[in-house]
Amino acid sequence: MGGEQLLEQIFNLKLTAKQLSRAAVKCEKEEKAEKLKVKKAIEKGNLEGAKIYSQNAIRKKNEQLNYMKLASRLDAVVSRLDTQAKMQTINKNMAGIVKNLEKALVN
Repeated sequence: MGGEQLLEQIFNLKLTAKQLSRAAVKCEKEEKAEKLKVKKAIEKGNLEGAKIYSQNAIRKKNEQLNYMKLASRLDAVVSRLDTQAKMQTINKNMAGIVKNLEKALVN
């Protein structure tokens, strides 16, 4: 994988991780809204509706956790790829330095 391709992949993965984080925040807001609906339904005596809303809240909470896990995993991959890109750059620089040193030592 070339240096430019690697940097492009890193950018795309960072973007995806950010989108997953935003989705997690959105799910958290939706979960809170569902909890409010549960509370209102219980106050009105609508227990069947409260059960449905509570199931929705639980589903949104699980969704949020899954998005956060995926975002975290992508961040870990991005970190590894970042390290790899830096190592490639260092290796190229070292190769150039070695060539220059060889030329200097021969003269």
